[in-house]
Amino acid sequence: MKRREFLQATAGAASGMLLVKPGLAFGYQANSAVRLGLLGCGSRGTHVATSFSQNTTAQVVALADLFPDQLKAGHEHFNQVNAALGRAAIDSKLLFRGPHAFEQLAASPDVDLIQISTPPFFHVQHLEAAVAAGKHVYCEKPVGVDVRQARQALEIAKRVKPTQSVDIGFECRSAPPIAAIAERIKGGALGQIASITSYYFAPASKEKVVPGASADEYRLRNWLWYRNLSGDILVEQNIHIIDLANWMLGARPLKATATGGRNILRHPGDCWDNYQVDFTYPGEVHVSFSSTQFGDYGVFEAGLRLFGAAGCATVPYAGPVQIVGSQAWAWKDSMGTAAGSGKFAANGAFEDNLAFADRDKDRTFIDSIVSGPAHNQIAAGVEPALSCMMGRMAGYQGREITWEDLMAHGENYELGMNLDQFA
Repeated sequence: MKRREFLQATAGAASGMLLVKPGLAFGYQANSAVRLGLLGCGSRGTHVATSFSQNTTAQVVALADLFPDQLKAGHEHFNQVNAALGRAAIDSKLLFRGPHAFEQLAASPDVDLIQISTPPFFHVQHLEAAVAAGKHVYCEKPVGVDVRQARQALEIAKRVKPTQSVDIGFECRSAPPIAAIAERIKGGALGQIASITSYYFAPASKEKVVPGASADEYRLRNWLWYRNLSGDILVEQNIHIIDLANWMLGARPLKATATGGRNILRHPGDCWDNYQVDFTYPGEVHVSFSSTQFGDYGVFEAGLRLFGAAGCATVPYAGPVQIVGSQAWAWKDSMGTAAGSGKFAANGAFEDNLAFADRDKDRTFIDSIVSGPAHNQIAAGVEPALSCMMGRMAGYQGREITWEDLMAHGENYELGMNLDQFA
């Protein structure tokens, strides 16, 4: 199967929808621009919206952010992007600022697609508003920081219209080398899989300082450091690797044990700086996962190694992507690179094996809007979020946590501030 056909087939299966005539269901011409509104003009949001602009027919026409400086920076950046592409500048009437900017963006008749790139605590709230307004939605992971939000997202998924397309930002699945090796793994190239070793070793995140900022503003600008805003590193960052494990195994974990802590970090916040998690999947398949997020000495590695009866697959962000064993295979373009040779990118603009991940994810999503079938990836996005929450809870409580334990606990994080102060 050709890769494009594979991605279209899996996207259609995930949405659970039948292909209908594009002209009847979607109303877009093949070359028409999808009008994109970016919600959250930070580093990652700006990178992804720029990718949509440069790699698809989507055009950024509106911006929304809580803070005026980020909105101004986004406006200047996308006016330059649009000018380079021969497109119009963003109308000042489509710049929305403050705690209700997401509602104003959702209500705008000049926007077809909303890209949600706000701190994770707000993802589900913003997703609900966008879906209710009938917009197509590209929402960054995770889909919720706690069980309450995950349950809420599943209810939102039921209200997505057949002509709405909603994608969750698991772009690693779309990276050509990863998509290719995943197809072979799912096809049985490794035989029966016994275990997976996985890892995500990253440098510390950088502090964002704005003179005169209040304590609440400081927390919001440094949301990665606070578990209620980010979900902790396991849910916010490491979720990409757990998602790949779930995807390649075709299952979610049944239970988890974990250790870890905040051993090195001394800056404000309460997120851990390391995790060691053992997930148990159906068939007694064990996935060991290790993570660190501290230091600034050039160490960055992320990926998986899958061990099966007939072979072993190596799936790193940087380094050889290959299968050794009876069905040996390799992604040729990766074979000249060394494992662990990649550079960390806080905005997700990774090189090496992920160089085209955003591009291909964006193209497939815009195709679903313009031509169909529509995507509804909310439930598929909730599953890895809950998987990581289960590992997080196992670490926090220092005991084995089952899926049933997690769902029964119903953990609930509060924002702990009034956003109206930023109106």
